[in-house]
Amino acid sequence: MHSRIVILDFGSQVTQLIARRIREINMYCEIHPYYRWNEIDKTNLHAVVLSGSPASVRETDHPSVDLNTIIDHYPVLGICYGAQLTANFYGGSVVASGHREFGHAELSNISKDPFWDGISEKSQVWMSHSDSIIAIPEAFERIASTLTIENAAFKKRDSKFPAYFVQFHPEVVHTPIGKDLFENFFLNICALKADWTPGSYIQETVESIQSEVKDDEVLLALSGGVDSSVAALLLHKAIGNKLHCFFIDNGLLRKDEFQLVLHSYKELGLNVKGIDASAYFLQSLDGVSDPEKKRKIIGKCFIDVFEKEATSLPTVKWLAQGTIYPDVIESASVHGPSVTIKSHHNVGGLPDTLTLKIIEPLRSLFKDEVRRVGRELKLPEAILQRHPFPGPGLAIRIVGDITEEKIKILQEADSIYIDQLKKNDLYSKIWQAGAILLPVKTVGVMGDERTYEFVLALRAVESLDGMTAQWSFIPHDVLAAISNEIINKVKGINRVVYDISSKPPATIEWE
Repeated sequence: MHSRIVILDFGSQVTQLIARRIREINMYCEIHPYYRWNEIDKTNLHAVVLSGSPASVRETDHPSVDLNTIIDHYPVLGICYGAQLTANFYGGSVVASGHREFGHAELSNISKDPFWDGISEKSQVWMSHSDSIIAIPEAFERIASTLTIENAAFKKRDSKFPAYFVQFHPEVVHTPIGKDLFENFFLNICALKADWTPGSYIQETVESIQSEVKDDEVLLALSGGVDSSVAALLLHKAIGNKLHCFFIDNGLLRKDEFQLVLHSYKELGLNVKGIDASAYFLQSLDGVSDPEKKRKIIGKCFIDVFEKEATSLPTVKWLAQGTIYPDVIESASVHGPSVTIKSHHNVGGLPDTLTLKIIEPLRSLFKDEVRRVGRELKLPEAILQRHPFPGPGLAIRIVGDITEEKIKILQEADSIYIDQLKKNDLYSKIWQAGAILLPVKTVGVMGDERTYEFVLALRAVESLDGMTAQWSFIPHDVLAAISNEIINKVKGINRVVYDISSKPPATIEWE
């Protein structure tokens, strides 16, 4: 049985990074909203992490949990707000800082403690808070300071289980010693096992699928991307040809993608049926410009096609989905239902007539973990390293209404863009890249002729999981080569621009 760590989320924007850091040291952890603490299954629970938060413990209705049911019952690591909450709960003093403490700081006055094994004075940490703990509770002791913060880290004395608290953020990359601290706390102080690996995940998931599905048959809609492909290989390993896969061509795929992906799946031995539904999708999208309407129409079309094709497989009892852990976390937001930024094409439910049980073999994994599992399953690198591609496809990379002419123009331009990135050894260094056809025409000159054609925007970002993203630096000579080839070869485009917006405030896709 793996060590199980629960992270109580108090609303920090970087709570997922805590989970990622813990997963990096091969330990299993889960994120839960703080208010569900009493509902959480405590079976095999080995440690609890209290996350940061944008809230202040000085507010009367601040996010809180009964720490008497956690501290002295489980090993506890409190981070930033988690440390302030603990200090306030047990009678310490938390006050508003004279200024927001944000950025680099250096540790000082480090106590001799296993928490600091291998970590020296003046080690860099990252602060991000507007409150300060000026007095820690009586049962606790300080174990480190910084130049401006006296109580940068503290622990509970004579505790039945270890309880450590830091005012800084060990989970962010700006704290280089973060991984060392997590290893010191969980592996050395708590003596937990680091045994949650891709190999163990595959073995346990295959056994779980076999136990749950038994002799039933399973249906999976493939997208050609990493998530659905890894889900397919896991299911195939567990139940073989009792897995049926659909790959639907919605007419909005990249150039030649339908045939290329089908060929890749056949090479893997998967039982895949290719369905050309492009005419139905494009007819349904005719004249539609609003991005939310596009997404909803495409979602409905997928369901319609899926339902029609599923009737040909009456023995199927299960529907497999490529849901990954960020989807699960976001569906249980600390802040409740969030404002819709954009609908996900797979979220919206299946028709009542399609009464299938759901199985989600990747729901515990982050995107990078999906890739590690895929590599262990021998998924070809061409699929494994494939950039994320939006479910609605090129529909949301054509700003405005969609026509077959625009799709063809964008497919050709996008193909040149991606090929140039690969040719210049940049594709694998970029998390996601794509071209966007704008509903803007500009004047140009080709030879002695005046042109009036579309503007194409190029987008490329660096990210871990798409939740935040930084625009990628592409050398000017490469951008020039991409622009020249597109303008010379793709009739309909006479101007190319490069998007240098990060997420936030922009999103990765334009629609």
